[in-house]
This record gives sequence, C-alpha cells and structure tokens, in this order.
Amino acid sequence: MTVKKRSWARRAGVVVAMAAALSFGVGDAFARAGGGKSSGSRGSMSRSAPPATDTAPRTAQPLPGATNPSAAARAPGAAAAASAAAPSRFGGLMGGLAMGFLGAGLFGLLTGNGFMSGLGSMMGFLGLLLQVALVFFVVRFALNWYRNRNQPAGAAAGAGMERQATPPEWAPGAAGAATGAAAMAAATAPAITPLKLIDADFNTFERMLGEIQTCYSNGDRMGLSHRATPDMCKVFGQDLDEADRAGVANRIRNVKLLQGDLSEAWREGATEYATVAMRFQLSDVTVNKATGQIVEGDADRLEEATEVWTFVRRAAESPEAWRLSAIQQV
Repeated sequence: MTVKKRSWARRAGVVVAMAAALSFGVGDAFARAGGGKSSGSRGSMSRSAPPATDTAPRTAQPLPGATNPSAAARAPGAAAAASAAAPSRFGGLMGGLAMGFLGAGLFGLLTGNGFMSGLGSMMGFLGLLLQVALVFFVVRFALNWYRNRNQPAGAAAGAGMERQATPPEWAPGAAGAATGAAAMAAATAPAITPLKLIDADFNTFERMLGEIQTCYSNGDRMGLSHRATPDMCKVFGQDLDEADRAGVANRIRNVKLLQGDLSEAWREGATEYATVAMRFQLSDVTVNKATGQIVEGDADRLEEATEVWTFVRRAAESPEAWRLSAIQQV
C-alpha cells in the first residue's frame, strides 16, 4: 500500500506540473520578449500614440500609466490642499472662546445645575453677555491693529521686485485655452526637436530586435541589461520569474525583420528617442524545463508579429548606444 500511495503521489505531482505549464502557455500565447503586451516609456511622448506607419497602420496600444498626471500637474493641487488643511493663525482664537463658553454650559448640564447655572438671575445673564461683548471687541481691535501694523512691512518687502499689475491673457490655441497647470508643465518640460537618423541607426534597431529576443530566450538578464532600460529589464525579469515558477522556458529562434519603418524620432533635453514599427517573424515555443517537452507552440511554424519599439540614448551618442525603452502592441 505504501508503494502504491507513493506512485499515486508521484503521478499527481507530474499532472500538477504539466497543468501549470499548460496554463502558463495558454494564458501567455505570446511568449516572446515583452510577452505581447505594451510596456516601457517614451519620455514626454508616453501619453501620445506614435504616428501610424505603413508597417503599423493601426494605432498602438497606450503605455501603462500614460494617463497618470505628471508631478508638475499635481503640484498646484497639492499646494492648494496643503493651504486648505493648514489652520488659520487667528481663526482658532474666537473658536476657542466660543467652545469654552459652550463647554462650560454643557458641563453645567452634566452636573445637574442647568445650562445657565451660576447666572443666578437676569442680571447675571446680562453680565455674562457684557463680558462676551467686551472680549469680542478686544479681540477684534487686536486683529485690526496687527493687520495694520504688518501691512507696510509686506509692501516694503515687495518694493524691490517688479510685478505685473494684471495677469497675462492666455490666447487659446488649437486645442483650447491652456490651464495654469498645463502652462507650468510646459514651462518646465524640455524642448522637443525633431531628430534625423542615419542608416547605422536603423541597422542597430534591426540587430537589437534579434539580440533582445535571443537574450530573453536564454534567460540572459545581463545581456538584456546591456540592451534595454532598467524599466524594460524589470518587465523582462518579471516575465522570466513567472516562467521559472511555472517550470517552463521560452525558446525563440529564427528571428527575422520582414518590414520596418520610422514612426518618429525626437530629442528632448539631453536625451534622444526613436520609435520604429517592425513586422518580424520568429519561432516561439514554451517548453518544460525539466523534460524539454514542448507545452505550447510549434517549433516548425514561423509566426509573425508587428510591434512598435522605442529606443533611447543620450544626445550625440553613437548608433551603438541605443537601448530599448518601450514596446507597444498594434
């Protein structure tokens, strides 16, 4: 009976492992680098879709988080919220007095002496009103005196700075009037200028297509780090970790660029970007790491895929310096 129990346990373990491998393959039919999803960054262009091309005539999928407001856009709202949350310097004084009187009355109720305990008569009540009025006028006089005392100092502090009497008028553009937050973001954003590429740049893009797929197939994380940005390496690493947990591996072979063209290239500050559409073929299968058995895909069948890749480098660097910055599906 012990032998039979162990045999059944071993068989059950094999079945579970195969089921996990098959579920991984079915849930992720695109096992190539990037997992058939959009990820990465296109700098300030991340929120806009790259222009369509002959290779990728359809609009590319948006990048994750591209619709989140930038820090510059959030800053005015955060400052306003902080200002609203800050307590007034003098508003708490009158509130404290009122709460003190109210608390005294409530204490009288709780002790059974009544809300007007301690007044004793109508004269006592009138005396209380007189005291409250006296405190009110004293506080009001103190506030006015403080404001009048500090107003000349505030004016003198700004005397050495030229200020515009009225705010500038914003002329609406093609997309409508710009908001203050958008104007602030535009003022701090680096200037964007078109970038002209050469043949060596396109050769690098084609070479990187094959090298990144090969590194991903081999689980070569170091090789990926030399060819992609840290954000993209993180995406690749998560996919590789998921495959490891499922006990499978992706085998990508015969990568060949069939068609490619430039979508856009630009420079912002000291950084240059190039977005290219690429249609390529490859053989892509998922195998069980323990047995080498194919659990998803056909090694003899070539598949085609069309993706939009964005590359990045520092300004004036050589064509060899391009690194993968984003992948978008179309």
